[in-house]
Amino acid sequence: MQLDRTIAPPYRIIQTIHFPDFNTIYLDNGLPLHVINIGEQPVVRLECIFEAGTWFEKQPGASYFAIKMLTEGTSATTSVGISAAFDRVGAFTDLSHSPDRVGIVVYCLARFLPEVLPLVQELIATASFPDKEWEDLRNITLQNLRVNQQKNSFLATVQLRASLFGKEHPYGRSQSEERITNLKKEEAQAHYAQYMQRNGYRIVLSGQVGEAEIQVVNKYLGQAVDLTLDQSEAVPPAFPAAIEPALVEKPESLQSSIRYGKRLFTRKHPDYYQLLVANELLGGYFGSRLMKNIREEKGLTYGISSSVVTYRHEGYFTIGTDVKKEFTQQTLDEIRKEIQILQTEPVGAEELQNVKNFMAGEFAGSLNTAFDIADRQKILLLEGLPADFFEQYVRQIHATSPEDILRMFNTYLQPDDMTEVVVGGK
Repeated sequence: MQLDRTIAPPYRIIQTIHFPDFNTIYLDNGLPLHVINIGEQPVVRLECIFEAGTWFEKQPGASYFAIKMLTEGTSATTSVGISAAFDRVGAFTDLSHSPDRVGIVVYCLARFLPEVLPLVQELIATASFPDKEWEDLRNITLQNLRVNQQKNSFLATVQLRASLFGKEHPYGRSQSEERITNLKKEEAQAHYAQYMQRNGYRIVLSGQVGEAEIQVVNKYLGQAVDLTLDQSEAVPPAFPAAIEPALVEKPESLQSSIRYGKRLFTRKHPDYYQLLVANELLGGYFGSRLMKNIREEKGLTYGISSSVVTYRHEGYFTIGTDVKKEFTQQTLDEIRKEIQILQTEPVGAEELQNVKNFMAGEFAGSLNTAFDIADRQKILLLEGLPADFFEQYVRQIHATSPEDILRMFNTYLQPDDMTEVVVGGK
């Protein structure tokens, strides 16, 4: 039968998404192991997640260097030996760092988990911070920073976060040459000892996980004693967001990077779902208001977007784009105009429904693998969200009305309350 390409295929609006449950098991020493047993291939991902990010630092930069040094040597194995041991079994490792937490991530075939776990336990318990590797890491970090500091987009994002939270706040703090140079190895080691070596942590095991994999995790990670999952922390002082525009002149630059944003809230806020829909409508996807106006109609940029960023304690809204210098002020004016339109004119039913359908479909499409699902489940665990948070996601999106959109823009996204950052020039 010949396919009639003049007839669009049928489609179905996604109304609900069912999330598979995770299983929490406590190891012999009390550490929580969260198991997400999904997947047809015999592959697993092991994550050890520590509450040890920038938020917990006593010395700026200590958390980043503490986690990055874990694979640079232990009391028994050199950095070359560690790398070779993971390579022998085809394991891939990553060391993650964020303002809230740090982590060790290992991907491997399930049958090699008994060979991977002793090495992971060794990294956590006996990282040695050798001098040569410490200096190498510092030099690499300095070089990467110098490269990034030549990029307007990097500088604009750093400046926006500093303006919103304060440059000494964990969410507004960024690396600098002075901080990297002045950080002592002993300070990074102290952070590692307090928040990683002696503190408890969460373990997430996802993929094709059976009883054998659970038992081997307990064998190697469940025997260390005197570990408690202590999440107490010092609360940093609150810094008022800077509303005054920030302009970083770069005469040699042909383009300007624009960042426009406001300090907001976490996923626990009752208006979080509605704010996501408002953001998507404004600049969250290719058919958004900002893209249609500033890219398609006026040709001022190749791309412009808005997003909602959430951390454990706070969050923020941001708009970002890069334009030729001479278009900077016009672009800022058009951004404000689009926000003001959404403050005063109810969005049409068809446009809003298209946004909802896109968000629901994109969310469903982001759950293709066991690791994708585990990433969502991790958010529930780490942020203390209700078990049905993501199942409510699609329902709440579809329940958002034009009146909700007006309320979001008038309550949270007033242009006069936004912080404006331009790097390049006007």
